[in-house]
Amino acid sequence: MWNKIANIAFALIFTASLAGCGGSDTPSGVSAGAQSEDGSIVLTGAEMDRASDIFFNTCAGCHGTLRKGATGPSLLPEARTSLLGTAGLSAFITNGTPGGMPDWGRQGVLSEEEIDLVARFLQVPPPEIPAFTLDDMNAFWKLHVPVAERPTEPQHDRNWQNYFGVVLRDMGQVAIIDGDTKEKLTIIETGFAVHILRTSASGRYFYSIGRDGKITMIDLWMETPTMVAEGKASFDARSVEVSKYNGPEGDFSDKYLIVGGYTPSHFVIFDAQTLEPISVTSTEGYALDGDEYVEEARVASIVASHKDPLWVVNVKESGMVWLVDYTDPVNPEITKIATARFLHDGGWDLTGQYFLVAANAENKVVVVDVENKELEAIVETGETPHPGRGANIDHSTLGNLWLTGHLGENKISAIKTSEGDGRWTVVKEIELPGDGGGNLFIKTHPNSKHLWADRPLNNNVDLQRSVFVVDTESFEVVKTLTVPDKYAGRAVHLEYNKEGTEVWVAVWGTMEDVTAVLVYDDKTLELIEEITGDWMRTPTGHFNVYNTVHDIY
Repeated sequence: MWNKIANIAFALIFTASLAGCGGSDTPSGVSAGAQSEDGSIVLTGAEMDRASDIFFNTCAGCHGTLRKGATGPSLLPEARTSLLGTAGLSAFITNGTPGGMPDWGRQGVLSEEEIDLVARFLQVPPPEIPAFTLDDMNAFWKLHVPVAERPTEPQHDRNWQNYFGVVLRDMGQVAIIDGDTKEKLTIIETGFAVHILRTSASGRYFYSIGRDGKITMIDLWMETPTMVAEGKASFDARSVEVSKYNGPEGDFSDKYLIVGGYTPSHFVIFDAQTLEPISVTSTEGYALDGDEYVEEARVASIVASHKDPLWVVNVKESGMVWLVDYTDPVNPEITKIATARFLHDGGWDLTGQYFLVAANAENKVVVVDVENKELEAIVETGETPHPGRGANIDHSTLGNLWLTGHLGENKISAIKTSEGDGRWTVVKEIELPGDGGGNLFIKTHPNSKHLWADRPLNNNVDLQRSVFVVDTESFEVVKTLTVPDKYAGRAVHLEYNKEGTEVWVAVWGTMEDVTAVLVYDDKTLELIEEITGDWMRTPTGHFNVYNTVHDIY
């Protein structure tokens, strides 16, 4: 029944202690009680508050804060929850589904009492989402180190372009690690569940965005990397990016920053040097067919063009790609391109002209010609594509390829992006070992002959703890690497160092587990370093400065 119920990638929370323990800043004002249409289910105001917090942190990423559905189905009473009832809903929450929904109860993430509460919550109308305005953002904004007080050159002799930012997800922290020496340089308190890190165009700054909508700006030139500003764009967010264009129309590199909101659905433009809010633009609107008005139209991902003063903003529920011209950040000019629903994540092809993004609920990848501001193609792939930013390969016979993995099946699809026969079609499929999908990320590097893939969302424990190395010429899986037994958790996310000689893999465990980031030699495929310690808790994404600046993936 729920064969596509959850893409946990949006939430990445299988281990969090969600009903307390620091959680996120959920929308305020949810204090009134509620009851089901027939009056059989009644929740007090306190129960609504608690259930809203659990749902927001655990379920909203896939099902929407308003519970209207996205990658996961609608969870409104009239859609199905009243029919399933408390017992049926509790069974799904406890046991999960083969299609990818986590088994929250069996994992021990939610107690029986919490599961019962959420099951009852799903049978009453969802609470309203309050606004989050520029005044709210200004009230939260903190400039810790003014621009004039920051150094004008690096205050150390380290190779800062090879720094890594490692998300310690449930700790609400980001660790900055020297990629050359593997030393932990500092830990920055960032807020709840950082989703990604992006760099400034120069690479000097890391910007983190959390699922609580908080942004932190980290200066890597200081002797010890330091948070110099912080802000907040929404109650929930997934994407952040800077302006990167420097050309005939002006030098806009590192001038502006954009954050895409999930809740409320909008994007916000900030001053990239200070994080002072400049403008907010709602993404509500009609879906691509023009018939349905979508109130919860969340910004799933954003990339910056190097060739034009544009951000590519992917509006999930509406299936619209917005090209946002930031030359006037107060009143940005927007070109809207109808594509496919529901948009998630993606990246550039090797030329930087085309942006490819997964419409994962429709098993498609959308291709947008950003230079000409038009839809180029829609490509059928496998079940629930999940590319992250994808991976680019210049193949000797097939030409330029952009690849995506899948949550729903054990294959990686290679789409031809260069001109010639087969362009914008899947020209090669790579089968990964074992049944089922569960791939979240793939990664390669121009200096490597390998493509790496993880499987953290597969039901099989052995596959969850493995990464798979593929030869980029033959497309054969040449080695399967497994997390050492001494570390609990799943292997997740892959990132090369600047030179493309090492691959870093996170071991994603619980708050109680001391885990690690494992470093492999990309040539020998041997484990060469284990970055660990009492501070290494719940590592997930990790981002290399140089590769992030230059969109190397």
